[in-house]
Amino acid sequence: MRYRYQIIILFLSLLISKTIHAQSDANITGHVISKGVHIPGITIILKGTLLGTATDHTGHYQLRNLPVGEYTLRAQGIGFISEEKSVSLNKGKTIEVNFELAPDQIQLDQVVVSANRNETSRRDAPIIVNVLTPKLFENTQSSSLAGGLNFQTGLRVESSCQNCGFPQVRINGLEGPYSQILIDSRPMFSALNGVYGLEHIPASMIERVEVVRGGGSAIYGSNAVAGTINIITREPLTNSFLMDYSIQGYSKNSIGHNFNMNSSQVSDDNQSGLVTYAMFRKQDPWDANNDGFSEIGKNQAGAFGLRGFLNIGSNNKLTLELHYINEERRGGDNFTLQPHESNICEMARHNITGLALSWKHFSKDNKGYFNLYSSTQYTDRNSYYGAEKNPDAYGRTSDFILVNGLQYTRNHNLLFAPGTLTVGAEHNFNELKDAMPGYNRSIDQEVNIIGAFAQNEWKTEHMTILAGVRADKHNLLDNIVISPRLTFKYDFDNILQTRMSFGTGYRAPQAYDEDLHIAAVGGEVHLISLADDLGPERSYTISFSGDLYNNSKEMPANLLAEVFYTHLSDVFILEEKGLTPQGNVILERRNGPGATVKGINLEGKLIPAKAISLQAGFTFQKNNYEEPVYWSDKEGAEPATKMMRSPETYGYFTFTASPVKSLNLALTGTYTGTMDVPHYLADGHDRLEKTPNFFDAGFKISYNAVKFAGLTAEFYGGVKNVFNSIQSDFDSGVYRDSKYIYGPREPRTIFFGVKINRGS
Repeated sequence: MRYRYQIIILFLSLLISKTIHAQSDANITGHVISKGVHIPGITIILKGTLLGTATDHTGHYQLRNLPVGEYTLRAQGIGFISEEKSVSLNKGKTIEVNFELAPDQIQLDQVVVSANRNETSRRDAPIIVNVLTPKLFENTQSSSLAGGLNFQTGLRVESSCQNCGFPQVRINGLEGPYSQILIDSRPMFSALNGVYGLEHIPASMIERVEVVRGGGSAIYGSNAVAGTINIITREPLTNSFLMDYSIQGYSKNSIGHNFNMNSSQVSDDNQSGLVTYAMFRKQDPWDANNDGFSEIGKNQAGAFGLRGFLNIGSNNKLTLELHYINEERRGGDNFTLQPHESNICEMARHNITGLALSWKHFSKDNKGYFNLYSSTQYTDRNSYYGAEKNPDAYGRTSDFILVNGLQYTRNHNLLFAPGTLTVGAEHNFNELKDAMPGYNRSIDQEVNIIGAFAQNEWKTEHMTILAGVRADKHNLLDNIVISPRLTFKYDFDNILQTRMSFGTGYRAPQAYDEDLHIAAVGGEVHLISLADDLGPERSYTISFSGDLYNNSKEMPANLLAEVFYTHLSDVFILEEKGLTPQGNVILERRNGPGATVKGINLEGKLIPAKAISLQAGFTFQKNNYEEPVYWSDKEGAEPATKMMRSPETYGYFTFTASPVKSLNLALTGTYTGTMDVPHYLADGHDRLEKTPNFFDAGFKISYNAVKFAGLTAEFYGGVKNVFNSIQSDFDSGVYRDSKYIYGPREPRTIFFGVKINRGS
């Protein structure tokens, strides 16, 4: 707690000591059009400085009190090809600069930061970066991060518990702890936050989500084995307001409510801005087989947050991000009784407070910048994980994260081509305390990681080479972990891009999210412990891809094929060790044999007509252990030869159309192939089950009905999982295996809502 107060005092001190910047009265005004129509929400940036704005709802903009000199002005926005113009700024003069942007309907020009820790377009990024936009969350009716992640190639979100709905995301088939989840490029998802964190992040908080598949420990440190998911929070660019309410139903007895709001305000001189957001969600429990026990638990959550910036002159920017999340979830039976009066109950109450500060300084020659940042988050959890009215199943968990770092980036000419050098250092501290006295379990874990990284990216007209390395000293490991990285990209006449990437990753021998979730199986609970000799797990990933695109006016299209291969050594596995004195099952995490993950990702986008868009992705893969893994000690239980809960085929599609200007139609769907799922049976005859395949399709229709006093009202409705493609063999009763769950996370769901917005 003391760290948070020190950071707040530091930030306030910086504000108090803010120097007055001498104004030059150099101004720029203008507008942005595309095909003769003014475009709102286009970002205008004065490159080499931290000054910028966005076009208002009429497509116009203004930048005031700018520094004198020669600069480059850039206009960029989702769905448009960026354009740059040279400008000469003189004291006391106002110039007009107008832009006419061409559509970028396959979004190759979108700006991302996850490829190399610096802003670059997706087209120029040395590795493949996929982006989830607010529009995708809207089209799929996703109120949180968990709902939207299914709609990216190589990603799949699943429920891991029949009682509480513990979600996790898999990248290229590897389970949740293999992925590094970032908030604004900072590793703020600890083991505890990873349990339910995918549903803690509201869609109203998200500006975009960037996804990078493959080992990324060379740039983002521990756990970036399968890939990286970077949540970029909303930043104020223009004055706007949005409010959204929807109601949904799994059945007449299971109703959910979702409310989201965000507001953005920017000062007249564009030197400061603030965006705020709020969310409230409530969902009744749902019982799939009428046995009196829920398959989707009761959930109520609220969130509030803000992000603001303050420019000090044209070269310094302070940013503050603050969020508070409160959630209570409960699954099992007898929801009106106390947890210990239920036959089965999994309950968790979370209070999460996060704070992030950063200072960014551009050099006077506009060739580099320095970034100093600090982020912290504190989580308090009260829980109950028990069966058969156990009064001793209560627990308390606290989790504190502090990330401090600095980064310096410089454009230069080195050796054979112009390049960008990025160096930095980062300290990651995590203190986890988890106590369940009734189970005689206590976790007191402190993680200290000091890391340093360096990389250089060379660019020529057709070729990009990036080489980098990171060194991490983890307090739970004896030796420094060295993680190298190498990527190569070649452009063939703006039609085909080829990429080759090599990267490494590692996982330290520590508690992970599933260790802090206790599942009820056969009237008992499963507890996870760490083996005394547990060592680190390492990975080596190589990928090759070809990216073919046509951005012509007639029929824009993009087709990507990516082949990937990952080798894991000393894989973390869970094996039954025995029973506790209370009769509960102990699952011990040990180092198992090696494993290989290999396959191909295919994705494409097609714009056959002006108001029609089709996007799809599909993955073929195999995840095999080098030796059989004995996941159960019961006689006759078949050992696993491939990673469990990992289908060999899965994919998604989205289709959007606007037959008339005010009417929008979205069709979406996901496909999940068969997989092996462990089934712990109350009679002791544990076995691997082969699941069926699933096709989860949905649709949404929205209509912009009313425009009055600058406000637009949109009414919408639709159905998720139209064909009710869900698991048909849920375990039932108090002795069920709550971890025996697979397939789509929600049954057929009908929803309606209204959205009111103002501004761009």
